[in-house]
Amino acid sequence: MEILKVPGNLDSLQIIAEFLKELSNQAGLEKKTLYKLRLAVDEIVTNIIIHGYEEAGLSGDIEIKAQIDEKSLTIVVEDTGYEFDPTKQKPPENLNSPLEERKVGGLGVFLAIHAVDEFVYERIEDRNSNKFVVYKANKEYL
Repeated sequence: MEILKVPGNLDSLQIIAEFLKELSNQAGLEKKTLYKLRLAVDEIVTNIIIHGYEEAGLSGDIEIKAQIDEKSLTIVVEDTGYEFDPTKQKPPENLNSPLEERKVGGLGVFLAIHAVDEFVYERIEDRNSNKFVVYKANKEYL
């Protein structure tokens, strides 16, 4: 298992992106899969930083754990911000409506959850744990 620990601020997003790219190369993921994983992790981490830390007047680190096996890459993002379960958010309304008719917010979390093959949220003691799983392209595992 590989672990990356970074400060919970926006400057850490690039470090996280590079970490994910390296892991993706090690796992042999397709570029499209890496793109979706980066989108998902970036959205959740950005929400942790802005809403879980900055707006709450808190500071803390973000810890990212990675596990590669023969069929998947699993990323777990943990933080000590206020409890926030992305899976309990209502899906955005009117996804087929023009942008000017939609309410602001919620689309990023929706995309993050649906961009990966599996997404699981848990609150473990004082930590939020967001797990992202993407499967390798090998069809025998799908």
